[in-house]
Amino acid sequence: MKFKPANNIQDLQYFGEFGGVNPSISDSSTYTFLSAKTMFDTFEGNADGCYLYSRHSSPSNLYLGEALAAMEGTETANVSASGMGAITPVLLQLCGAGDHIVSSRTIYGGTYAFLKNFTPRFNIETSFVDITRLDLVEAAITKNTKVIFCETVSNPLLEVADIAGLAKLAKKYHLKLLVDNTFSPLSISPATLGADIVIHSLTKFINGSSDTVGGVVCGTQELIDQLRNVNDGASMLLGSTMDSLRAASILKNLRTLHIRMQQHSKNALFLAKKFEADGLKTVYPGLTSHPSHELFKSMMNEQYGFGGMLTIDVGSLEKANELMELMQHKNLGYLAVSLGFYKTLFSAPGSSTSSEIPETEQKDMGLTDGLIRFSIGLDADIERTYTMMRDCMSSLNIV
Repeated sequence: MKFKPANNIQDLQYFGEFGGVNPSISDSSTYTFLSAKTMFDTFEGNADGCYLYSRHSSPSNLYLGEALAAMEGTETANVSASGMGAITPVLLQLCGAGDHIVSSRTIYGGTYAFLKNFTPRFNIETSFVDITRLDLVEAAITKNTKVIFCETVSNPLLEVADIAGLAKLAKKYHLKLLVDNTFSPLSISPATLGADIVIHSLTKFINGSSDTVGGVVCGTQELIDQLRNVNDGASMLLGSTMDSLRAASILKNLRTLHIRMQQHSKNALFLAKKFEADGLKTVYPGLTSHPSHELFKSMMNEQYGFGGMLTIDVGSLEKANELMELMQHKNLGYLAVSLGFYKTLFSAPGSSTSSEIPETEQKDMGLTDGLIRFSIGLDADIERTYTMMRDCMSSLNIV
């Protein structure tokens, strides 16, 4: 049977302690033991079902982690206080001094800064490559490489990674393939395509209401146990713990993710087709003009579409700023970073979410000053939205 991630979420059943249809929230930072022996065993990792301390885990966090693992088709998952609080510990858990990472060149600015500027302090080096070129990825692998890292759909250029092809390379060289699936939850399931580890910033589409920051690492039980180990686990020792109240909130929102992603994708495809027809330089995986359109189609869970992210290039930062300010004034969305909100969000990534990347490298990868990244919202009348957006563009002589 074809993997259906929303069904896996739907089939999970949790009852609250008083029979509530939502699981009870564990509002405790520490947990009591009936015997000293059990406390000792829990510290050693040998007591299943026992909770030690909420930095290690909590019932609320485990409920959310279980649901996210079911969505991605992995054995288990560990939630964290932010997306960066998920990706940084797992990379540090997998790599030590002298190790090497091969990474996509177009990734979220925070991840780029971590790999470019922070991990060299620990003598961990990274080679940034065009992830769409498997030959370049393979050429960058050295005897010290431990991880291939990519985003399923890259931020902000919307390049699409060949997950199955990268997985074959990872297995050939005994590496771990780590995939950030933040831009394409439900649409693509990297673990079913061969990825070893899948991460998300839960802040974005999965939570969907721009009121919570969170992250998750989905992988094997062995990996998650390593991350949580009290002696040398990076997640445990670095302490990026999600609050139980936030975990419960995200779990509730996760239940509607399949409906929201369908609408995000429907609206984004409609606008992308209209923008392209208007002569705008438009990038969206759902367009046949996208160089990886067929690749995305071959990987996708079709009912969830091509995602809610698209870009247009209006030629200059000045024009981009004018357009975004006017669209916000006309109540067509918000000039804001992040994504996955019910309202459309737009920003110029070269001067915001990708500003950590030096200008010369931005130019090399094709990130231009006039690029606007859109996270398309859940508008019920997307035709009206398009008409109003086009009016804004016309008034600024963009179309």
